Amino acid sequence: MTNPATSSPPAGGLSSPPAGGPSSPRRRHPPRRVEVVSVSRLAPRLVSVWVGGDALEGFRIEAPTSHIKVFLPAPGEAAPSLPEFGPSGPAWDEDAPRPVLRTYTPRRFDEASRTLEVQFILHGVGPASEWAERATVGDQLAIGGPGGRFSLDRAAERWWIAGDESAIPAIGTLLEALPATAAAEVHIEVAGPDDEIGLPGPPRTAITWHHRRAPDAWGAELDEAARNAPIADGTRIWVACEAAAMRGIRRHFTSGRGLPASSLVTRGYWRLGAANHPDHDYGEEPV
Repeated sequence: MTNPATSSPPAGGLSSPPAGGPSSPRRRHPPRRVEVVSVSRLAPRLVSVWVGGDALEGFRIEAPTSHIKVFLPAPGEAAPSLPEFGPSGPAWDEDAPRPVLRTYTPRRFDEASRTLEVQFILHGVGPASEWAERATVGDQLAIGGPGGRFSLDRAAERWWIAGDESAIPAIGTLLEALPATAAAEVHIEVAGPDDEIGLPGPPRTAITWHHRRAPDAWGAELDEAARNAPIADGTRIWVACEAAAMRGIRRHFTSGRGLPASSLVTRGYWRLGAANHPDHDYGEEPV
């Protein structure tokens, strides 16, 4: 996931609940310090940043569309301040500036070289977008995770997938993970043709790029695509975009068409006007 809107940092997926139940403390790996090893533009507003370091030993991406926490240096700092982890959880140095914390999709990980790719949408004003705009080899940051509760149904033969710019990395991981026999109909809403990139997928993958009808019409093209979509029995639906738009699409499929909620995976990756939308927005409750 990445963030396309100046006022709306990216959100992410949920981590699985702890095995011991709600009262059990969550066991997390401490953030891993890494540094930028390469930067490239995949599109004018999409930046691929590869990070690496010995701290990535043991890092694993267990499922597609998972998420990581990216710790970026506070303004004026060369590296992010990180908490110390003890029996009671993380403890922050009160005198140290807190890092910028955002949620992204880990696009791919090379275990042999211990390098991880994170893709950033450049959306103008905003600490993560501005950092990615000027990112260079040697820059310091930290990675937490990965997490997420998505479980790929490899028996599903048909997929209907939709997302905006923020979902492009996650859609890429999902398409790469689908079995070769699966059929995937994909709809991606972006600002314009310059935002289109090549994406992988099974042989029966059909990708439609929708250009936003107005700069502030977030999700309108995806909503229209959903309303016009022929959904065969057994189709799995995956949608990730602006939170309000996602909810409209979810209501259309569940209330309007009567599809079972179990056939849908929906994510509000960001929310228009929100400074830090929570990374656990599945659209199951109204906002």
